[in-house]
Amino acid sequence: MQERGPRDVSPRLRQVSDYAWRVLLLGAFGYVVFLVAMRFELIFVALFIALIFTSLLRPPVNVLSRLMPRSLALLFTALCGLGLVGGLFWFAGNSVANESDYLGSEFHSGVSRIEKWLEAKPFHVNPSTLSNLQGKLNSYISGHRTTLLNQALNGAGRIVDVLTVLALAFFCSIFFAKSGDRMWHWFQDQLPDSVSPTWQRCGAAAWHTFAGYTRGIILVSAANAVMVGISLKLLHVPLVLPLTLLEFFASFIPLIGSPIAMAVATVVALASQGLTTAIIVVILIVVFGQIEGHVLQPLVMGWAVQLHPVVVAVSVIAGTLSAGLLGAVVAVPLVSITWAVIRELRAEPGSVAAEGVPAETATETAGDTPELAAEAPAVVPAQPEEPELAVETVVEAES
Repeated sequence: MQERGPRDVSPRLRQVSDYAWRVLLLGAFGYVVFLVAMRFELIFVALFIALIFTSLLRPPVNVLSRLMPRSLALLFTALCGLGLVGGLFWFAGNSVANESDYLGSEFHSGVSRIEKWLEAKPFHVNPSTLSNLQGKLNSYISGHRTTLLNQALNGAGRIVDVLTVLALAFFCSIFFAKSGDRMWHWFQDQLPDSVSPTWQRCGAAAWHTFAGYTRGIILVSAANAVMVGISLKLLHVPLVLPLTLLEFFASFIPLIGSPIAMAVATVVALASQGLTTAIIVVILIVVFGQIEGHVLQPLVMGWAVQLHPVVVAVSVIAGTLSAGLLGAVVAVPLVSITWAVIRELRAEPGSVAAEGVPAETATETAGDTPELAAEAPAVVPAQPEEPELAVETVVEAES
């Protein structure tokens, strides 16, 4: 029996070490990409929003392009989208402006009701405690007025950044929706022929996942917003439209966004309608959460995003800790895209897993039109070696 030398390494240890240095290399590469993205945060956010706009613009543009030129269809769809979003925000601002006087009086009376509620059973809060708390709050505001004013001015300065990001995102989305297929083909032409089919499959899988997640999360958010708006209207809670829009945008953060928006609605309901209405809103938080988690998301997003709820929760928390609100929004789609690309890389060309992307998705990635889709290079699986050639080789070797 041959004895192992002192410098021999176990095959399992060698295999683990091989995987370890590859994982460390990938982790270092991901960390560098994260640092670059945070350094150019505004550009990264603008491109991310542009991809969202593109995934929403392409379906109606594809339908309208059958009736009119594609450029005209894109312009018509973009203007309709801008008009819809602008109209909603205008109605929300108008609602707040019209109810400002009523809300002021309701807020003061609501605060008085809350104080009486805290002074009664079962809390028995001393009235002097509430008065001292209110006095400390007023003193803090008076003493830090300059700091609060500077923070407000800084927040106003961020509005310029937001408008710049939205303008850049809208500009990029127009070109992505019109000629994104040509951009993708140009990128593939720069790659070696040996890896171009792999990049095509991974790109199709990534876009299929991202577009499916975007359209699915918007449908889920819209359904949550409609349910919340109808419920608040029936409960006679003020600011129905602003709270409905808050619920819509907050639902883009999975698991925690919708409860946070409903918590704001609960405070408004408590200050305006009293404790009973607030309790009903709290119950609605639980009901809507169950509907979203067990009905809407599996039905609408299950075909595009195949992630366990634990993975979603960990992704949201990790994104929040690393990049704040932006990280919470982009964490789940990035993890979904990464997992879709990994599954595509692990699958062989032509296998069942590699063919998991629907034909319409591949067409959409190629250009959303039959002419452009026909130009996309096809992924041809490698053909096995002919048995006859192998036999002839063996015969020649023996002779």
